Amino acid sequence: MTVNRRNLLKQLGAGIAASSLLAPRSASAHSRESLLNSTGSRQLLEPIRLDRNENAYGASPKAIAAIQESAKGTARYPDSSIFRKTLADYHSETTSGINRTIKPNQIVIGCGSTDVLRMAASAFLAPGATLIMATPTCDVIAHFGRSKSATVIEVPLRNDHAHDLQGMLKHSNQKEASGLIYVCNPNSPTATLTTRKDLEEFLAKVSPNFHVVIDEAYHHYAGGSGAYVSFIDRPSDNPRVIVTRTFSTTYGLAGARVGYAVTSASSAENMIREELPFALNRAGMFAASAALADHEHIESCINQNSNDRQEFMNQVNARMLRSLDSHTNFVCLNVMRPAAEISEHYNNNNFVLAPLIPSMPNYLRVSLGTPEEMREFWRVWDLLGSHPMSM
Repeated sequence: MTVNRRNLLKQLGAGIAASSLLAPRSASAHSRESLLNSTGSRQLLEPIRLDRNENAYGASPKAIAAIQESAKGTARYPDSSIFRKTLADYHSETTSGINRTIKPNQIVIGCGSTDVLRMAASAFLAPGATLIMATPTCDVIAHFGRSKSATVIEVPLRNDHAHDLQGMLKHSNQKEASGLIYVCNPNSPTATLTTRKDLEEFLAKVSPNFHVVIDEAYHHYAGGSGAYVSFIDRPSDNPRVIVTRTFSTTYGLAGARVGYAVTSASSAENMIREELPFALNRAGMFAASAALADHEHIESCINQNSNDRQEFMNQVNARMLRSLDSHTNFVCLNVMRPAAEISEHYNNNNFVLAPLIPSMPNYLRVSLGTPEEMREFWRVWDLLGSHPMSM
């Protein structure tokens, strides 16, 4: 089809508009338009989303430039083998104090870590198999387990909101039990840690009939705790351990949909059999590779998140509220009353908060936004003082 000048300009305009959506967010650039409603008060045109645990400060400018550069080759299918090698080299180089080399055949890549979890479920679950996981936790993998007709066993978190690994062991070590164990660490929605020591003891005892997925989606935010050590940075000698990571959180590439796992070559081979052909898009690979190399941007995001998290806790204490100790870019806030009422209040004030936690009816998971967004969050909280709610 012939492309005339008018159509070409339309296409270029659409491309510019799309690239503008990828611009980094900042407290100044992210200021939202508002309008005066009939009562004379200001009303935001777009809701403030504090529900998805995204990086409030956006992707590295280098990653955004890489997306734009990748457009030149959009007509070609992506070559994932190049990205596998990039990830293998990156983790081989950044394993501090440990003489370890990760090979490309140990890397599984997917359309976000959600896709990687799907591959793990497809590879290691089947009718009669068992998926063991905590509750509450990120429950995406439960959907995949049920789709494979596996039995899903949910083990409540301990009182300190760490994983009940002893409870998981009891289920996994039963006669003829086999399948998959899922550990999200730090955990969502609680933002809490299960210690490395406890996990190592668990892995030494777990049945050889189970593969263990350790989801490190919030790895970068947990680095300040001595109780946390990544299973990529300091690997286990258990070949059935599968460590998943995502570019959706710290790297600010949630919209690019890039995730991966590091595991043994044999486990990776089984998972790769379940991958969707060309599932990882070219732009996502370019962006992720550039994001890995921009150490300065990542350090900046980690430091800013630490500051934002501390400021959130300051506001919690000032209002005599409580929250769980957070090791992520979100906080599990004890609202001291039915969380459904608070969620409705925020919905009425142009916020989108995370889904309710059935087993923790007085808690809400709150993603950390920009300072501007968090000031608005607390302003709306303080409106509760003039609108009594049932306790």
